[in-house]
Amino acid sequence: MEENFNIQEYLANGVENILKDAIKTSLKCPKESLFMLKFSKHAKKATKIRQQYTKNGKNIPVFIIASITSSCNLHCTGCYSRANNSCNDDIPSNQLTEEEWEDIFRQARDIGVSFIVLAGGEPLIRKEVISKATYFPEILFPVFTNGTMLNEEYFKLFDNNRNLVPIISLEGDEEITDNRRGNGVYSKLIKSMELMRKKNIFFGISITFTKRNLHSLLSSEFIEKLHDYGCKVLFFIEYVPLSIETTDIAPDDDERELLSNEINHLRQKYSDMLFMSFPGDEKTSGGCLAAGRGFFHINSHGDAEACPASPYSDMNVKETSILEVLDSKLFRSLQDEGILIDKHKGGCVLFEHKDEVEKILEKNIK
Repeated sequence: MEENFNIQEYLANGVENILKDAIKTSLKCPKESLFMLKFSKHAKKATKIRQQYTKNGKNIPVFIIASITSSCNLHCTGCYSRANNSCNDDIPSNQLTEEEWEDIFRQARDIGVSFIVLAGGEPLIRKEVISKATYFPEILFPVFTNGTMLNEEYFKLFDNNRNLVPIISLEGDEEITDNRRGNGVYSKLIKSMELMRKKNIFFGISITFTKRNLHSLLSSEFIEKLHDYGCKVLFFIEYVPLSIETTDIAPDDDERELLSNEINHLRQKYSDMLFMSFPGDEKTSGGCLAAGRGFFHINSHGDAEACPASPYSDMNVKETSILEVLDSKLFRSLQDEGILIDKHKGGCVLFEHKDEVEKILEKNIK
C-alpha cells in the first residue's frame, strides 16, 4: 500500500473513501452510478451506527467474510481451503440454511456492517443464499468466485442487483491459470469478462500473488489487459503457505514493498479502477484486522473464526448473535494478548502464530 496508508482506518472509519473511488469508476454506467450514490448514503448511516457502538465501548467491523458453502466444483493445485478441510467433496451437512444466512445479513445491516464477502468453496453453488443478499441493498456483497459457473441467469442477477459484485479468481495468464485451476478455465473466464463488459456489470479480479508470480502480475501488459476487459476492482491476495515446506514461495518484505509502490502508481494511473492488497503492509495498518478488529469469518457451518486462514472457533452464530460473537473469548484473547499486532515476518500473523492460537483456544474451552 502507499506510504503511511492505514488500511484499518481506510476500512473502519473511511468507507466513504472507497465509495468515492467506486462512484468514480462507475460514471460510465448510469445504473451502477445510481446504486453507488444510494449505497453511499447507506454507508454513511452505517458509519454513524458503528460510531455509536464505539462510544458504548464496542467495536463493530466494517466487513464480514462469509463462506456460504464447503463445496467447490474445482480442485485447484495448492488450495488452502481443501488443505485445512474447510472445503471438500463430501455432501454438505449441518451447513447454514438460506434463512439463517438471511438472518445474519439482517443482523449485520442493523449493527452497521457495510460489506459482506461471499466466499466458499464456490459460492455460486448456493444461488438461494446469494439471492437472499439482494434483499439488503444497504450492504455491498463482493462474491469471490472461480467464475466457471457464471451464466446468463447469474449475469441477469448481477445486472439487476448492483449490491452483488462478482470478483473472479485469476492466477495470471492462460498457462498459469489453467495449470492451477484446470484446462479451459482461463478462456471461460475471458468470455465471462467480455459479457460483463458488454452488459456494464461492475466486476473485479482477485489474484493470489507469490514470490514467483508477482512481477508478471504487475506487468503493464497484464494490468492493461484487465482494464480493457472492464475490470473495476483488483485484489492482490498474499499467498498463505499450506505448510512449512511451501513458505519459500510466500512473499517477503521485498515483494511487499514492490507491491506497495506499484499499487500507489496504479491508483494514480487508473482513476477508473480500485486496487486493494490483503493483508497488506501490517506495519502501517496497525496490525492484523482479524478477530473482529476489522473483520471476522463465518464458515459454512456457522462457526465464527478470526480469519479464513485461522480456522478456529469457540462460538457458532446458530447459537448466538453477531454482537455476542464479537465478544467471544477467542477473539478477546487474540486482541488482548497482542498477537494481532505482534511483530512477525509479515503476511498472515495468525498463520505464523498458529501454535499460540491453538493454545488460546484450548485454554478458553476448558
